[in-house]
Amino acid sequence: MARDIQNRIKRLIIDERLPSGAALPTEPELMELLGVSRNSVREALKGLQAMGIVEIRHGFGTYVGPMTMAPMSEGLAFRTVAGHLRGEDSLRQLLELREAVEAGLIARLAGQVPPEDLTELDGLVARMEREAAAGSVAAETDRAFHAALYRGLANPLLSEVLDAFWEAFHRVRTDLADATADPRATWREHGEIVAAVRAADAGRAERAVRKHFDNIRRRLRSS
Repeated sequence: MARDIQNRIKRLIIDERLPSGAALPTEPELMELLGVSRNSVREALKGLQAMGIVEIRHGFGTYVGPMTMAPMSEGLAFRTVAGHLRGEDSLRQLLELREAVEAGLIARLAGQVPPEDLTELDGLVARMEREAAAGSVAAETDRAFHAALYRGLANPLLSEVLDAFWEAFHRVRTDLADATADPRATWREHGEIVAAVRAADAGRAERAVRKHFDNIRRRLRSS
């Protein structure tokens, strides 16, 4: 019953072309529209809120949610932690998922990254060099690098998926793995990715990405 009501509310959002932030009908209006009880409406809305589809603002009403990849990131992180604690190789599996997506995309970027994004990537690689000299490359620098790298694909959904993979992997790695990176190797690997993309060498770019992930995988095995 709850899933059926959720599906009908989602269909309402789609049929009415409601954007994020748009107000949904009130609880009494949904009760009448759907022919269900107040409790049924509330339970359905709570489930949709957990998925980021709606946002309940107490005292104000219910609105179409941001519909981000946050629930996906949370689910990936939880699944990986739970699998690890059951003795599964779940962190490696998540790494391979991220590698498959990024290695498949990098060839499309070779020679196609806008000059302003290349300038930003150069700046981030320079920041990695400074951070490496100080002892470690900051996670947020790495995150900003990957966001800037794939921005040129002009696919917001893809960017959100990649960011969800990054967020889940780094949260879980921090919690579960004692995989200390060589910061200078991290800096050099990212620099090679930028050099390959700038040179419009798709094969070199893919090899650089796979080498980066191979090194991460090696550290995970050693930990």
